[in-house]
Amino acid sequence: MDLVTVIIPYFKKKKFIQEAVKSVLNQKYKNIEIIIIYDDEDKTELKYLRNLYKKNKILRIIDNKKNIGAGPSRNLGIKNAKGKYISFIDADDFWKKDKIKYQLKIMKKYNYLASHTSYSIIDINRKILGKRYAKSFDNYKQILKSCDIGLSTVMLKKTVLKDKVKFANLKTKEDFVLWLKILKKFPIIGIEKNLVKWRLLKNSLSSPVFQKLFDGYKVYNTYMGFNSVKSIYLLFCLSVNFLLKKIND
Repeated sequence: MDLVTVIIPYFKKKKFIQEAVKSVLNQKYKNIEIIIIYDDEDKTELKYLRNLYKKNKILRIIDNKKNIGAGPSRNLGIKNAKGKYISFIDADDFWKKDKIKYQLKIMKKYNYLASHTSYSIIDINRKILGKRYAKSFDNYKQILKSCDIGLSTVMLKKTVLKDKVKFANLKTKEDFVLWLKILKKFPIIGIEKNLVKWRLLKNSLSSPVFQKLFDGYKVYNTYMGFNSVKSIYLLFCLSVNFLLKKIND
């Protein structure tokens, strides 16, 4: 059985972390390792986490000396990963029990290097707000106007994550940059089965509108190298599609 590394960046998510980790530990697929990257200069919750998981031999905690953000934290997790495959889950999301087993089975059967699954959007009380259905993408142009890949659903073969293919150093949209980079080289396959619950929080980094717009522009202008006019146009399309998805939920 191939080892699967599960990477979880952590910043002030004490209320949800146990549910997220439990959903990983309860996976039907057992050959896993978990890396939590503690990304908070306030070390109060670090002691809590260490006490909580000190007897767990498959879970490691990496302590960032200062806050570096979710993207760079995941990159650090990737650097320290021993698994042949990498999965990501945010500290306030959780998986269904067959997530890794089913996704890995599909990837190995068809020799896929990157995949994502359908998922449900829930609120703080686990009420379902909407659903997202995974699509397959052959190239980066297909997601330029609408990023339809949920981070906590993604599984990659580690060999994909080399050279400059990594998360961006942005407060939001850091995962969007990675998907675009991967799609320049490999397809990302959509698995229809719904295997993840993604929690929408009012205080999440995805909430501030100005930050999202600023980072969205940087995705196109800085990381993709598009000129200002094209970057603004694509940002407009991205924003409209985001609003349309919200309306349809």
